[in-house]
Order: sequence, then C-alpha cells, then structure tokens
Amino acid sequence: MDEYNWPTRRPNVPGQSPEEVWTATLAALPLRAPIAGEVIARQPFGVFIRVDGVPNAVALAEITAMPEGMGLPVLGGRIRGEVIDHLEYNHQLRVRLH
Repeated sequence: MDEYNWPTRRPNVPGQSPEEVWTATLAALPLRAPIAGEVIARQPFGVFIRVDGVPNAVALAEITAMPEGMGLPVLGGRIRGEVIDHLEYNHQLRVRLH
C-alpha cells in the first residue's frame, strides 16, 4: 500500500446541497476555531482531516502549517489544531496543527 492517498468524496447529506453543508460548516467553524479530528488521507504536502462533530467537514493541514519538526501525521491518527482559512472553491478548511 502506498503511504500517500487522497480522501474519498464526502458522502451526500440527504436534503442538503453542498452549499448548505458548507454554510453550516462555516457557522460551526469560524476562523481560529479549535478542531480535532482523524487523518483520513496523506499527501507529501500535508494531511486531510475529518473534523469531529461537523458532518462532512474536511480540513487540510499543509506541512507549512505544522509545528517545526513535526512529522506528517499517520493515517488514522488523531490530531488537534485551529482553523486558519476557509477554501470556498473546494469547500475545505485550512488548519494549523498544534
């Protein structure tokens, strides 16, 4: 198995469009909001995170937003961080890890 993978597509939420789900994500996770979640995919540039408590929220923590000396978190690992940006074009959160 390759150590790098892409996240699977987010499941559809019955009765809600992607835009409605994104609006709910923005309301629940404003800038500087703390997050916790599970690493669901890894790439050489960072990790994708399934955010706890917010259905369909996916975050990206790039290597440049990780503490100095921190290695790339393992697939399935639990991590914590904070929201540093909202990526409207692909409905993702950018996260800085702690």
